[in-house]
Amino acid sequence: MFKFIIQFLFILLIFSSCGNPDPNINEQGKDELKAHEVKKVLNPKDQKYKDVIYVPIYSDIYADRTNQKILLAATLSIRNTSATDSLFLSKIDYYNTDGELVRSYAENIISLSPMGTINYVIEKDDDTGGPGANFIVELTSQNVNVKPLIQAVMVGYIGNKAFTFLTDGYSIGEENK
Repeated sequence: MFKFIIQFLFILLIFSSCGNPDPNINEQGKDELKAHEVKKVLNPKDQKYKDVIYVPIYSDIYADRTNQKILLAATLSIRNTSATDSLFLSKIDYYNTDGELVRSYAENIISLSPMGTINYVIEKDDDTGGPGANFIVELTSQNVNVKPLIQAVMVGYIGNKAFTFLTDGYSIGEENK
């Protein structure tokens, strides 16, 4: 009987640890970005604010001669700081060090509700971006006074020491009407 209980607990432990390893899948089992997609077409005349944000990402960094390439996990965080107006994201593109497009994440318009946040993770083992990777995020809003906050948080470790740092997104194409 004791052997049966141990086997049952072992099997239970295995199945309970088999959750979804993808950090970009939310509790409902949907991709974080797809969960915010809207199918409607935005009227450009209604969008009073338009901006293009450049966000530097470091998917790996140099540390020293013995640890020349340390892989990092990176989280892109897009935050709507408006308490009243939605943000609409039309582009979230990931580029590598050479400026080549690696992936486009926005297939449809993504709506970010007032005070809402979307986080998207580039896994530590994904080194396709390289040390000079970046995101280009295009967004619009009906209110010219929105002030989105877009950052990236990188996390890595060497041995038993962990480190983290963040980068801010920079406007490279603001257009207010």
